Amino acid sequence: MTTHKIITIGRQFGSGGHEIGNLLATRLDIPLYDNNLVRMAAEKMDIREETAKAIDETSLNSFVSSYLITPMGYSSYINSEEYVQPLSEQMYELQTEIIKKLAERGPCVIVGRCADYILKDNPNCINVFICADRADRIKRIAERYDVSEKKALDRIKRMDRERKYYYETHTGQEWGSISSHDILLNASLLGIEGTVNVLEGIYKR
Repeated sequence: MTTHKIITIGRQFGSGGHEIGNLLATRLDIPLYDNNLVRMAAEKMDIREETAKAIDETSLNSFVSSYLITPMGYSSYINSEEYVQPLSEQMYELQTEIIKKLAERGPCVIVGRCADYILKDNPNCINVFICADRADRIKRIAERYDVSEKKALDRIKRMDRERKYYYETHTGQEWGSISSHDILLNASLLGIEGTVNVLEGIYKR
């Protein structure tokens, strides 16, 4: 078993989880794996990165998930006489394999992708979930995507619902629960820098 530490970060949409992960990885001088996991999986599956992004961290996209990769290209699951694993499940299994290999390679920060569950048997893995007050999340998303607060809230609800479904479908555990994570941190109370300070201290303890 490796002795280096891994930090996994689950997060509510708009909580600043990606920014926290990025700052933490920079301070610790270790790799951050987030959207680049999608690119790695897309290359392995020999599909377009845009297609991989469409099913990343969501099992609700029934249109995309109903299409499969077969030796003859894409085909509809409904019309297929022989079972071929849905694209969404192929993506999850490949990302699982990649995450395990990256965790073995050395210390890193991994954002999302059920990494906490995938690495649950690693005693040196620190599993964190980042949340934030709704008002702060709405403000962050409205500014980032230049949309109204109403549209920001709608997007937050949709993304949280999809992340929750994705996580609970693959892990059988409650998304954002203390029973599923070692640490829950409220970025609204601590601030982005404060949250990074806490995690840096835990990592170096």
